[in-house]
Amino acid sequence: MNKQALVICIIAIYITACGTKKNIPDVSGIQIQLDTVRFEKDFFAIDTTHTEQALDNLQQKYPAFLNDYLYNLLGLPPNKDSVLPGINRFIHDYKPVYDSVMLKYPSIQTATKQLSHALQFVKYYFPKYKTPPALITFTGPLEGYSNVLTTSGVAVGLQLYLGKGYVLYNTDYIADRYPPYRTRRFEAGYIAVDCMKNIILDIYPTNDIDQPLINQMIEAGKRLYVLDACMPETADSLKTGYTQQQLDDCYNDEARIWNFFLENNLLFVTDQAQTRDYMNDGPKTETMTEKSPGFIGQFVGWQIVKKWMEQDSKRTLPQLLQTPARQIFDEAKYKPK
Repeated sequence: MNKQALVICIIAIYITACGTKKNIPDVSGIQIQLDTVRFEKDFFAIDTTHTEQALDNLQQKYPAFLNDYLYNLLGLPPNKDSVLPGINRFIHDYKPVYDSVMLKYPSIQTATKQLSHALQFVKYYFPKYKTPPALITFTGPLEGYSNVLTTSGVAVGLQLYLGKGYVLYNTDYIADRYPPYRTRRFEAGYIAVDCMKNIILDIYPTNDIDQPLINQMIEAGKRLYVLDACMPETADSLKTGYTQQQLDDCYNDEARIWNFFLENNLLFVTDQAQTRDYMNDGPKTETMTEKSPGFIGQFVGWQIVKKWMEQDSKRTLPQLLQTPARQIFDEAKYKPK
């Protein structure tokens, strides 16, 4: 066997092994209707000399989303005397950003395809869940929302997916709001992942902020496990938000990370001043080593959930979400080596 054939063979074995390990179901027969709506094209086509008439036309085309956009995403006051000048000002100020969006995303087909495929898994695991009917793209404030779930569909603010090197991200004002560990994720590969995180939060809302740290970690681990199940071919670095090196370091240091929580008696702490160090996003976990990413708690919780799910192949994702975190902790008997 020549070298090229050997490499292809190894890759094929690796892919097969990964697929077998994750036990990826065949969802090809599940139909998903996900329309792509480029709202920003219509909005930035407004004739600002006749804004009121243009707004009436937009209201007919986007009866629900226009209000979400104007009052929730742009944050304009809900009265005509303020909203019309606000629209004109935003279009004028953000035209260069819109141009950058259209240059980078003449099509949103890749993200739509990725999200549609993920929604097939959502329907497979949660057949009663009503999936969003559309992926709606918009251009909003740079300090605003990047990804929200609305009644009209999942809405994506492409102004925050222009690539980590986008010039405006490096201005003092934006850099203060979005440090490098955040702008690193302002890439196209995160669009479908962020959409799915919002959908999973809709399926399973969070309500564990006052719970012991171990509960919070397992609840975060549940959501990450569901995300992984619905996006099995997507890189774990994208799903966790870690760099690949951070993720590798977490696996290499898994036992040490767990022992840190045990030795410092942190598992049952409820004080948010302490738990937030492990459950909030950040460039690193301040109380741990330089190699430890922020939100390290989700990694620990994910490993505990995986251990618990592996104990019984008949366990389902709805069963996972319905099982109390403390029960999962007690039954998983997690002890990495």
